[in-house]
Amino acid sequence: MRRPGRVGGAAVLAFVALLGGCSRPEPRPTPTVSAPASSSPASSAAVGLPGFVVLTDVDPRIHTDIRYATAHNFVGRPVTGYPEPLCLLTRQAAEALRRVQDAALAGGHSLKVYDCYRPQPAADDFVAWAKRPTEQQTKAEFYPDVAKSRLFADGYIGAPTSHSRGSTIDLTLVDEPAASQPPYVPGRPLVACTAPRGQRFADNSIDMGTGFDCFDTRAHTADPRITGAARDNRRLLQRLMTDAGFVNYDREWWHYRLRDEPYPDTYFAAPVARSSVG
Repeated sequence: MRRPGRVGGAAVLAFVALLGGCSRPEPRPTPTVSAPASSSPASSAAVGLPGFVVLTDVDPRIHTDIRYATAHNFVGRPVTGYPEPLCLLTRQAAEALRRVQDAALAGGHSLKVYDCYRPQPAADDFVAWAKRPTEQQTKAEFYPDVAKSRLFADGYIGAPTSHSRGSTIDLTLVDEPAASQPPYVPGRPLVACTAPRGQRFADNSIDMGTGFDCFDTRAHTADPRITGAARDNRRLLQRLMTDAGFVNYDREWWHYRLRDEPYPDTYFAAPVARSSVG
């Protein structure tokens, strides 16, 4: 879901080098670059995120479960660039999500976000992890049927991610009021993200057919093997998000990008921290 457009964010580092995808890269032409010649990830982090907000400041009703700030993700540890478990977004995306939340609550549901803005160093961290074949402690949950050596070739890791532009969200729906969610305990036996809802990690999401960040074709939004309530729940999320101006990436039921994003070709590097939004 990477459409060409203007370059935004003066004095903010933009990258065309290999960046990490959400789980898979979205098709997109090579973006236009706008960055000082001497820019580096370290120097760009201090620039901050112009026009970004903390989502819960805009709408505290939306639940957050920022997995990359924890050990419960496909890397198996907190990801570089996530010092705080926050959802940072452009103001346009956050205000559009507030409209989605209004509609979701009217139907007895609430949004829960897993990831929002993702800094470029985090994308680099994903790419570096994918190149280390011995680090497979999370395979049983997140990519049980895919060899790690295939993650690049099969398109699960690599290429620029729209998350670094600040208007893309990974999210789900929970019943409202939301049920409590047991904490993730490192070291416990892992269950495949494709297992039935009652067997995989006890996420308080309504059933979407797979877990979040599931490297499997069953995570494709319209995969025909997903039927019944899970299929209906995916369609509900898609309708709510589409009505508010978001576009789904069809290989990940959880992944949505604001159609009219303000920075369509700029990739930011500031960390996920309140100080990054001023």
